[in-house]
Amino acid sequence: MSSKLFIQQYEIGPLNNFLYLLGDPETKEMAIVDPAWDVDFLAKEAKRLGYRITKVFLTHGHPDHVNGLDKLLSMYKVPVHISKYEYPALRPHVQGLVDVIDNDTLSVGKINFDVLHTPGHTPGCQCFLTQGQLICGDTLFIDGCGRCDLPGSDPKLMYDSLYNTLMKLPDDTVVYPGHNYGNTPTDTIGRQKQTNPYLQCNSLKEFLVERMGL
Repeated sequence: MSSKLFIQQYEIGPLNNFLYLLGDPETKEMAIVDPAWDVDFLAKEAKRLGYRITKVFLTHGHPDHVNGLDKLLSMYKVPVHISKYEYPALRPHVQGLVDVIDNDTLSVGKINFDVLHTPGHTPGCQCFLTQGQLICGDTLFIDGCGRCDLPGSDPKLMYDSLYNTLMKLPDDTVVYPGHNYGNTPTDTIGRQKQTNPYLQCNSLKEFLVERMGL
């Protein structure tokens, strides 16, 4: 029987990024999701909470999610899990990169995470799911979704990720987004189906025209 996930959410940086610490209370191992902006603070928090940083999970490679990676790796020699499919220009040039693919399993201590490949914002966007909790980076925001007008973005793939992957999760799945852009820091898939306009389109065409402006 695995431990109950310990999760801490922090809003850091000028772009309202959410950074996460994910820990196993039994083994005291911890992963940092998307280390950026203030790595010293995150490291001190992990230590204050009594955990050892053993891994990094990257939801994608945009600079506002990885700009603290070099500093973190100078402090901790840990593996960095990134999608195999990430846009080449967005892959950090660091030691310890580990490619993962859709449906892989990652672990923190005795807690296992399912990797969900959710391209659209970038080719290698991925979410991490465990115990009914979804770390979803810039794929899904509270009442929004990641922009799809950047190099490597694809609005058709975003539609597929939202409608054929995330919306098929149980309604009580808790969403932990990559930015604080909504009225609440977290929500559930079920409530997002009711309030998020990006999840209320009847077709791909409607999504592209009404939501992506294409």
